[in-house]
Amino acid sequence: ATCLYAKWMMRFLIKYETNNSDYKNAALNLSSSVTHNGSVCGNDTQAALLAVQFGGGHSWSINFTKTNETYQGDFITFTYNTNDTAVFPDAKRKGPITIVVKDTMRPVQLNNVFVCHNTDSFEAENVTQIFWNVTVQAFVENGTIGKKESRCRADTPTSAPTVPPTIANVTTASTTTLSPAPTTAPKPVENPDTGNYSLKSGNKTCFLATVGLQLNVSQDKPLLINVNPKTTSADGACGNTTATLKLNDGNSTLISFTFVVKNASANIQKFYLKEVNVTLLNRLNGSVISNADNNNFSKWDAFLGSSYMCRKEQTLEINENLQLHTFNLWIQPFLVKANKFSTAEECSLDDDSILIPIVVGAALAGLIAIIVLAYIIGRRKSYAGYQTL
Repeated sequence: ATCLYAKWMMRFLIKYETNNSDYKNAALNLSSSVTHNGSVCGNDTQAALLAVQFGGGHSWSINFTKTNETYQGDFITFTYNTNDTAVFPDAKRKGPITIVVKDTMRPVQLNNVFVCHNTDSFEAENVTQIFWNVTVQAFVENGTIGKKESRCRADTPTSAPTVPPTIANVTTASTTTLSPAPTTAPKPVENPDTGNYSLKSGNKTCFLATVGLQLNVSQDKPLLINVNPKTTSADGACGNTTATLKLNDGNSTLISFTFVVKNASANIQKFYLKEVNVTLLNRLNGSVISNADNNNFSKWDAFLGSSYMCRKEQTLEINENLQLHTFNLWIQPFLVKANKFSTAEECSLDDDSILIPIVVGAALAGLIAIIVLAYIIGRRKSYAGYQTL
């Protein structure tokens, strides 16, 4: 009799270190040969376990527990093997690497089937796990799959649904080819809305960010995407010398910002933006539309303990096919106190006070030049008059 039923699609995006000490992004898909050794039905005292193995030494599992009324997915365990040279041809670290993600599925009524057609994802330790077309029921009673469905939040209609970007003829997740960047791109009528994001370490806020985000993706025609803060969730990690903010806009746009502290051992320390990663997904089938990463930035720098602000539009060149525009930026990735931004260091684009003395100085220089020129002309005329006499 059936005791655990599951049907779903999934894909993994993995960032790994190469032999050259730089980083690459790899896409890992399920192979045609998938086994489910080690799966367990579970009961009132034992957790159910759904385990699958695939490819060159990769495995994935989720465990389910239940109460008298509900069941839920407690944690996912994913192991990828960097010895698989087809996926990781130049990985510096060799062998299996395991990550665990907790609280992956909200409680579902017993005898109900959990269904989620839209794309959902989890991020942890440089791995993004992407799922879609999910149908699952744990602790099936009497071998009969339930007829009632419990839908995920992404499947629930909203008053203002987000339309995911699409590209015709998308290639495989590991290789996406886009046309060259256009010289100019039409701007949308409105700039993106500004969102407020924060991270916590325990009960204390450790990362603050306020920003409006807009993506410019190169296709046959430019595609401009405004990130909607109302549908965007924030995740990430805080640290003493490294901090990462990960934004997920309805599981169709994934953007991560990594900040580091330079001269960590010096008395006067500054932080700056080092890396930005952008992944665009097709929400309908989870396919990767575009994945871009740039880890050579040196922008948005400010003294440690302060914040960085730039109200004007800025452009981050992720690669030749993708740009990220920021508006009304105010960010503090380290040493946040009392849940508030510290004193801001403003970008030169915002510093209008620099322009004022330049304009005044130029005007004075022009005036002085006119006076000197008039004086010289006057002297010459006087000299000519003296010679005539």
